[in-house]
Amino acid sequence: MNSKKLFLGVALLVAFIANAQTKSKEVLFTINDKPYYTDEFSRVYKKNLDLVKDESQKDLNLYLDLFIGYKLKVNKAYKLGLQDGQAYKNELKSYRTQLAKNYFNDTKITEELIEEGYNRLQKEIKASHILILVDENAAPQDTLKAYNKIKDIRNRIVKGEKFEDLAAQLSEDPSAKENKGDLGYFTAFRMVYPFENAAFTTPKGEVSKIIRTRFGYHILKINDIRPNRGEVTVAHIMILNPKPEDEDQNKAENTINDIYKKINQGEKFEELAKQFSEDKSSASKGGVLNKFSSGQLSSEEFENMAFSLKNAGDISKPFKSQFGWHIVKLIEKHPVRTLEEMKPELETKIGKDERSKRIVESLQEKLRKKYKFKKETKQLATISKLITNDYYESKWQMPTTGFDGKATILTIENKKIETNAFLEYLEKQQKSASPIKPINKLVDTMYDKFVDEQLNTYYDENLETEFPEFFYVMEEYRDGLLLFDLMEKEIWNRSKTDTVGLENFYKANKDKHLWKKRIDATIFSSTKKDMIEKAISMLKKGAKPQEIKDKLNTKDVVNIMINTNTFEEGNETLPKGTKFEVGTSSITKDGEYYFATKVDKVMPEGVKTLEECRGKLTNEYQQYLEQHWVEDLKKEFNVSVNQAVFEKVKTELK
Repeated sequence: MNSKKLFLGVALLVAFIANAQTKSKEVLFTINDKPYYTDEFSRVYKKNLDLVKDESQKDLNLYLDLFIGYKLKVNKAYKLGLQDGQAYKNELKSYRTQLAKNYFNDTKITEELIEEGYNRLQKEIKASHILILVDENAAPQDTLKAYNKIKDIRNRIVKGEKFEDLAAQLSEDPSAKENKGDLGYFTAFRMVYPFENAAFTTPKGEVSKIIRTRFGYHILKINDIRPNRGEVTVAHIMILNPKPEDEDQNKAENTINDIYKKINQGEKFEELAKQFSEDKSSASKGGVLNKFSSGQLSSEEFENMAFSLKNAGDISKPFKSQFGWHIVKLIEKHPVRTLEEMKPELETKIGKDERSKRIVESLQEKLRKKYKFKKETKQLATISKLITNDYYESKWQMPTTGFDGKATILTIENKKIETNAFLEYLEKQQKSASPIKPINKLVDTMYDKFVDEQLNTYYDENLETEFPEFFYVMEEYRDGLLLFDLMEKEIWNRSKTDTVGLENFYKANKDKHLWKKRIDATIFSSTKKDMIEKAISMLKKGAKPQEIKDKLNTKDVVNIMINTNTFEEGNETLPKGTKFEVGTSSITKDGEYYFATKVDKVMPEGVKTLEECRGKLTNEYQQYLEQHWVEDLKKEFNVSVNQAVFEKVKTELK
């Protein structure tokens, strides 16, 4: 989630309007005589009540102050004219488009698509494909050329030529030369809908009919069909591939093999993951990853290894992916979830998928019944004479004479749509129009599509009128978006660019940003006490850590591991009882492991430099600026709170 979406999500929690207005409302406060009402404040407070964990934020006096602060910022944004910015207008328009999608739905069709999608999710298809590129709005002659090309390829396959060879030679998918068109395994919702339909309706071993997607023409060969493997939860230990400039290019492989030997010696996978895995997001959790399904990760090698493990607790041998070396431990296998469990997720996917076209078609039928509309057939007949055969070759241009462009060609309820609008529609659509002949029949077809488009537009334009909740959410998003732009202008950018202000803030608050004691040290660990004793003995004789490791570990047995780094006091990696003093510690034991630590350098407590705490300090500086900014806004605007009304609100809410 980007910063703007995150900010607006928080802002809308502070300023959310519920679906229905409360009939009874009074003026709670004014800002420069603009009223703000009790019903809005009450709804916002109730909506946020269960989301707030800090009890102090439930205090109504403090909450009113926060609410007024929010409204002050919105007023400031309007005062600065931020509502006139083109970027703001575009963002608001984009959000409205997204929000409106929720109102262009059909429950019956959606349920059918959910069931179809769920049934397909029970299988995984392994397919290869050949693609001939053609734009979805390409000229008819280009479309025909691409179609004939894919048709010829399919005929050659039917006559016995190998699909894979022709894919490598002729497919216009850039990856085909390497993979011969092989797409691996996939299930529903992984490919565009027409492609998916062909994959799930073509028998195993056969080649599909020619299909058209927005990318061009395809044919598929179904290589295998298997039950969906479901999802799997695994833990892993990963050692990253060496960088090209690293001297020891075998270090990663050697390290993973050492770890694998320690596992076979009986050491715990989770402990080794915490100590040595270089996947920082999972190491602290014993290497455990979020569950995943086939095709969800970017490494097929990793997925196949994970799914190949049969029983919980099984551990793979070391293997390599494009990211590094891994050892995988199976935690749990998860079968495909039930339809009820997956329903919300499937509905979301359908809304983003080409399947939604079926929902659109259903909506068109409903809108034709919902609104009164009148086709101006005489005007249409007049216009039809202006459309020539040039339209078939995408060369037709909208005429400038011979018609009344302002004459009504369609009426929806009380809205009259001018002839010019239809002619402009025709001009834009000619590249993608179907080659229906004669021309008057084509114009009639295009007019029907124009009617559907205008009905959709009318419905969309009236969402705020027909659905109050849509109106209120749009109002609040509008304010939240303005507030984001205002905060970026007044606070966030300033905190990043005001170097003098940040330095002064650092000087005033540097005592809050302190290093604990730190040490440069090497930690030796082993499950064998005698190995740690030998390591200490070698250290006393001046041996280097790597020399000790090379001496005590053999080709088949890893007896000791080392970890050299800078550690701050409290670091969980440090053995318990580690003393922050130069020298070699005595042997300590924690669980199955024996530890010894060689401290080379001790760094005392001290103040962090500005660079060392810049991230956290910048965040604190932003909060400082915002706090003082709200106080300035209270001076800039005249705020008047109706205390009597507020007391009534407090009584009602308590």
